[in-house]
Amino acid sequence: MIAVDAMGGDFAPHAVVAGACEAARDFGIKVALVGRREKILGHIPERGVPKSLIEIVHSNDVVTMDDIPSESYYKKPDSSLSVGLSMVRDNKADAFVSAGNTGALMYSAINTIKLIPGIIRPSITTRIPTSKGYCLLLDSGANVDCKPQWLLQFAIMGHIYSAQILGKGNPSIGLLSNGTEKTKGNRLVQETYELIAGTSLNFIGNIEPSDVFAGKADIVVADGFVGNIFLKSLEGFGNTCINMFRNESSHGVLNKIGSYFVKSAVGNTVDRLDFANYGGSPLLGLNGICVVCHGRSSATAIKNAIRAANDFSSKNFNKLLVDEITRIQEEQTEAPSGKKGLWANIVRAFRKGREK
Repeated sequence: MIAVDAMGGDFAPHAVVAGACEAARDFGIKVALVGRREKILGHIPERGVPKSLIEIVHSNDVVTMDDIPSESYYKKPDSSLSVGLSMVRDNKADAFVSAGNTGALMYSAINTIKLIPGIIRPSITTRIPTSKGYCLLLDSGANVDCKPQWLLQFAIMGHIYSAQILGKGNPSIGLLSNGTEKTKGNRLVQETYELIAGTSLNFIGNIEPSDVFAGKADIVVADGFVGNIFLKSLEGFGNTCINMFRNESSHGVLNKIGSYFVKSAVGNTVDRLDFANYGGSPLLGLNGICVVCHGRSSATAIKNAIRAANDFSSKNFNKLLVDEITRIQEEQTEAPSGKKGLWANIVRAFRKGREK
């Protein structure tokens, strides 16, 4: 069963409830809608929804977008966000999906379902469309101020996600920077470069935003501040291009005729740029499955996020992550002498997390 924050998001509860009902109907996934019962009931259709797959879990409070993360955790223990995370912690739900306050979600998740032993900070992982398909961006907003060891762990978690869940074999990893040269970037980027370069990961070095869209890397690593700005810039630019095309194609006979012939190609491109088709982004590193959705998520986005959460759970990703971390720790003892010091940084980073 997937627990869903029915009160989280700009269009909640209507869009969230609609998306949950569609996921239950189309995918056969059992969903628990968490929130104010009377609000939820008013948006569940009378027909076309398998009632046996929809459950309502009442909660009184709602975490708003303006709430301070730490305060919402301590002052609103009966919020839809807190109750949903508690269901995952207590094994009453296999995963939790929310389009609510991202900062509050991360803070509450860390304190409720905890981190996987050895993980220092969780990371939001987002699919970015490229000319070759898509790549993964870590972190896309969970951690504004980062340390090099955190970005190293993001790279490792991204590698495991891409290889084990997406089946990409030995995925390439690029570090987002303002130039491809090794000396480019701020201190965080330069120190992170040295750490990742000292591992057996398929690290291709620094990459620029243009390289991301060209599909030069399967995984793009950045701190949450840079990653989130990159993501929102992409969304804004994509929407602008779509609106410009629509405006231009509506003026003049020739433009209208031309737009008719490219309608299919443009439609496919728009679909690739629409975040709703990707659903949500997994918050990697937690001791449980948690999927973060865009605050403006539509019913389609919620539906796809629930499917993603269900797939994540069914593939037992957290066990894969723990197993891979263990393998990396064992591998460092056999690493070439020149790399042992940097491999030791990985081990220290994970062990530091276990000691917390």
